[in-house]
Amino acid sequence: MRKSRVYIGLLHYPMYNKRKDIITTSVTNLDLHDISRVARTYDVDGFYVVHPSENQHKLIKEIVSYWQEGYGGEYNPDRKEAFARLMVVNNLEEVIKNITDETGSDVCLVATDAHDLPEATSYKQLKERIFQEDKNFLILFGTGWGMQKELVEKCDYILEPVRAVSNYNHLSVRSAVSIILDRLLGEFWFKVK
Repeated sequence: MRKSRVYIGLLHYPMYNKRKDIITTSVTNLDLHDISRVARTYDVDGFYVVHPSENQHKLIKEIVSYWQEGYGGEYNPDRKEAFARLMVVNNLEEVIKNITDETGSDVCLVATDAHDLPEATSYKQLKERIFQEDKNFLILFGTGWGMQKELVEKCDYILEPVRAVSNYNHLSVRSAVSIILDRLLGEFWFKVK
């Protein structure tokens, strides 16, 4: 049984595009569905979709409403249950305030990044902290071509990248969330050395 509370944040700003310009990315319907389902499967304490645009908030609320209050919720109660963990906010500061107000304690920010960084924390190290320490962890996932470097550097931990046996490293964010949550919150199937 884990001692820590774990939240995830799907960030849409400040993100890089492939030219390293700072941009705001658009919400993707599949990300909302798939990440909500993974969040429910691994019993994440909250899934925050962070976007500064009110138009994108409206789109997210329409999608979620269909599965929470509309025919979709009757047709697929599992999807309704998964979407119950999704919250829409304007910025990262709002997420941190919500978690702090809810729990009465500080939030440890965990950045995810597809690049090898020298200060990266291993999955094993973070998993041990999550299961042994009574803290709030907020794992941040970027969209586009990743989170702005300055944001990553402000985090308490930077998680090592998902590595595969090939030299191709461009997973969709929903795939990365699934893999990372399984490594951090899934069963202890590996041998601890």
